[in-house]
Amino acid sequence: MSDTSTAYEPAVVVGVDGSEHSLRALEWALSAAEGMGAPLVVAHVRSEALQLGAARIASLGKEPELPDTVARAVRTVVEERGHRVPVRYDSLDGSVTDALPEAARGARLLVTGSRGHGGFASLLLGSTSRTLAMTAPCPLVVVPHEARAAALVDGEEAGRVLLGLHTEETPDEAVGFAFEAAHHRGVPLEAVSAFRMPPPQAALLPVPSPALQVPPPLPAADEVEEADGLLKEARRQQEERLRPFAGRWPGVELVPVVVPGDAAGRLVEGSRDAGLVVVGRHHRHRFGALHIGSVAHAVLHHAHCPVAVVPPWAAPHGA
Repeated sequence: MSDTSTAYEPAVVVGVDGSEHSLRALEWALSAAEGMGAPLVVAHVRSEALQLGAARIASLGKEPELPDTVARAVRTVVEERGHRVPVRYDSLDGSVTDALPEAARGARLLVTGSRGHGGFASLLLGSTSRTLAMTAPCPLVVVPHEARAAALVDGEEAGRVLLGLHTEETPDEAVGFAFEAAHHRGVPLEAVSAFRMPPPQAALLPVPSPALQVPPPLPAADEVEEADGLLKEARRQQEERLRPFAGRWPGVELVPVVVPGDAAGRLVEGSRDAGLVVVGRHHRHRFGALHIGSVAHAVLHHAHCPVAVVPPWAAPHGA
């Protein structure tokens, strides 16, 4: 399958391998597809053993008829839950990290579990999801496993949408995606930006001997004034960046948040009662390496709710 778009509506694609994590992602993807009114494509990349077995049978001139336990598991989930949009199951060959991005060309979303079969229980994010976060040609949503997940319900009870916003680097597509998600769910959008604080003057002084230890001095007046100036400037930049999107989605309740330091900690903590965290994928690094940024990397590993990584559309497909 080379293109999941149709003449009417691009699809939501979900990658499954039969694991509990992937079937949880399937449930989330089905809800998302229904909310968007989009068809759902369930994509299963067959294991290397199955691919080799099918090739050997085909080399004998026979039509391979191998059992597909994943298809049965998918059918059970879909039939038990019910669905209001078309659902198609595709069995794919190749490597997962090549086949799923190819399957998702032209799609609205690509959805995966945080890890699948063969993952160590101690790992919060599997290598496949980590690679897809850097290569998917459309927004990727990683659904965390049950131990770390907030409720996967939709609508107002799902919790607010959190946007990690770097005013200079987050692509417009990520900001628009967050507003649209909040609009469809009918929930507030909390936009979190961070700014760097300079080190206090006391931190630049040599450390005295233990015998001379005294309580740290209070911040100097000029330090307080500088911090206030940085905060005001960060708020101004954030408001300027969000203004056109707020005008486009006037019905979305926007909660702007500016914090000193790193936005990752605020996003991870906020994900405990949020429905979705949205972060942007940066353009290619100047040396050609794929880059998702430190905040996106931290959120993918530690968030308690689904995380959407949104690429800039200017990036070439598969980048």
